[in-house]
Amino acid sequence: MLKRTRSIVCLCVATVLGTSTASFGPVTPVYANTIDLPDIGTAASGTLTIAQEMQYGDAYMRMLRNGQPIVNDPVLNEYIDALGHRLVANADDVKTPFTFFMIRDRNINAFAFFGGYVALHSGLFLHAQSESELASVVAHEIAHVTQRHLARSMEDQARRSPATMAALAGALLLAIAAPEAGIAAITATTAGSMQGQINYTRSNEKEADRFGIATLAKAGFDVNAMPRFFSRLADEYRYASTPPPMLLTHPLPEDRITDSRARAQNYPARRVDSSLDYHLARARIVARYAGISSKAALDWFERTEAKAEPEIKRAFQYGRALVQMDNNQLDEASKTLHELYKQQPNNHFYLDAMSDLYIAQKTPEKAKTLLEQALKATPNNPVLTINYANVLMQMDKNQDASKVLQRYTHDNPNDVNGWHLLSEASIHLGYSDEDLAARAEILALKANWNKAIQYYTQASQLADLGSLKQARYDARIDQLMIQRDRFMALQ
Repeated sequence: MLKRTRSIVCLCVATVLGTSTASFGPVTPVYANTIDLPDIGTAASGTLTIAQEMQYGDAYMRMLRNGQPIVNDPVLNEYIDALGHRLVANADDVKTPFTFFMIRDRNINAFAFFGGYVALHSGLFLHAQSESELASVVAHEIAHVTQRHLARSMEDQARRSPATMAALAGALLLAIAAPEAGIAAITATTAGSMQGQINYTRSNEKEADRFGIATLAKAGFDVNAMPRFFSRLADEYRYASTPPPMLLTHPLPEDRITDSRARAQNYPARRVDSSLDYHLARARIVARYAGISSKAALDWFERTEAKAEPEIKRAFQYGRALVQMDNNQLDEASKTLHELYKQQPNNHFYLDAMSDLYIAQKTPEKAKTLLEQALKATPNNPVLTINYANVLMQMDKNQDASKVLQRYTHDNPNDVNGWHLLSEASIHLGYSDEDLAARAEILALKANWNKAIQYYTQASQLADLGSLKQARYDARIDQLMIQRDRFMALQ
């Protein structure tokens, strides 16, 4: 629903940011691990505190929302979040909450940064052939966070340069806010041995592989997926003049592939069934976020389905139905989606698509009934709730939608979808102040503090003098001013 510079620069960013904005930590594995790497531990306690890391992570995330094409797809977000937290639940040394999100980018890459934020490029789904392969990348990124590799890398650089930790962290923030200024700041504060930085990065990569494989095993995934994915990636780009970003920030020398394969062999063989949800997510990305034509997407479905196992054939039917729906071929899409829904009436991929289908067919009341039934089974589920609010608006029930969205944005304050819909519903209702407040929250999520404060000030002026609503707006202005000052102080 809701469709709505260079070589030296790259090297500097890779050595400072890439060590922990990375790709693929010792968890005590469920099985003995006989190949030991030097235990670097989770030092970095003498650098940034966990609270400071979370502050920086929140700041980086706001700037990424402002500058990167983040995919705000409720169904994909739910899938990525469920996969990520299944792995986090089986990882050791977890000290922060985790947030998983996707960037619309066909390049193969994933990275993690302060505060438990893990980003996946949409292109990663096109190259990972199973959920275990995708999980191996995510587990590796989680290890970068739990082992605090970025903070440790910065500590290592601070020992070899006059730069303070604050200067290095501020330079990273600048690199996202204003790339040219950020690179200059990084260059000025990273004197020392480049080779030493590269070696430190490689040791982090091996450590993240070790922790990642242990996490994969505990979470019930195929541990051999990591070396399998590594090997295929290395073979595919062995002679490429321009390797994907993942290989630039996470090099794959032969010894790293060999190490990961040897570690995986220490775990008992496990058969892991194909995940339909993974393939549904993959199909959704091909249909809507791969940046290819409808014909190319349909060709991809046909080629890939020919080699696929029978239990995931439904994912290709679903993908084709999305393409048909986006091309207004509603009758064809309807036949497929109704059949898929009958087989799995509680599948959120299907429920989301059925909701969009009914809206396109000008029968939103059918979607309303469908979603109300689903919400009885899983009340307040984000995918179902945001679809439900959208359907209410399509039925011109904006007052009801506004009530749903007020609760939704309270429970999910970082989801721009909720704020966008609340803004739209408020406009239909003639509530200019609530429209301004909703748009202010979107601006704050993108670190546009001054504009957000301006909108809330205007909302306060529109509210009745002395009303509870005006008091709420004024309190939010005070909060945003404090957040803005803290944000600016980080730089």
